[in-house]
Amino acid sequence: MSNPTAAMLVIGDEILSGRTRDANMHYLAGQLADQGINFCEVRVVRDDSDAIISAVKSLSTSYDNVFTSGGIGPTHDDITADCIATAFGVKINVRDDARELLAKHYADTGRELNEARLRMARIPDSAKLIDNPVSVAPGFTLGNVHVMAGVPSVFKAMVATVLPTLTGGAPLLSVTLRIELGEGDIAKPLGILASSFSNLSFGSYPFQQDGRHGSNVVIRGTDSMEINAAYSALEALFPT
Repeated sequence: MSNPTAAMLVIGDEILSGRTRDANMHYLAGQLADQGINFCEVRVVRDDSDAIISAVKSLSTSYDNVFTSGGIGPTHDDITADCIATAFGVKINVRDDARELLAKHYADTGRELNEARLRMARIPDSAKLIDNPVSVAPGFTLGNVHVMAGVPSVFKAMVATVLPTLTGGAPLLSVTLRIELGEGDIAKPLGILASSFSNLSFGSYPFQQDGRHGSNVVIRGTDSMEINAAYSALEALFPT
């Protein structure tokens, strides 16, 4: 039985403009690998309703799980929650459970739960809240889409909340062999080897270091015995 699949939708003009470097994709990839969920696709879209809705509809029908990051804050350009509701055809409004969380948090910190902050309590009907132990304002899950904040510390905390609730598979394992040859020299034998281990993924990543060049060949899969066999065959082809 194959592992479940996942995709990520990164939302925000600040990512596409280069003002902000996304760190959440890298973190999510590692967590999904450990959980045995195959990370298959990442899309980055601007703060545009049509673009977000279209991407959510496409990804949610193509993969078992979709993780979004960004666009659930208190400002006018935080439109993700509304777009998710539209994509699933449900209503959205300030929900009592989310309001209560925010009201207690701001009362405890001596700040006002003003109209802008109350926007973070707008949750689609039937969505399940995702706990946010960092700054309280919740994310939510609607269908197979998990909607999370873009701030890395909050995103990580929300991932930690969601992942234990998901069905996983066999963890993704990998081994790497450094080969002091260019990709043009290893391409043909590596291709033949990869075709003989069709259940595994072979990747070649060139490097240049101290005037030398070569390739790091990475073998990935879920069967440790098969990976070890492929690694031994690779070593025999390109002895160090």
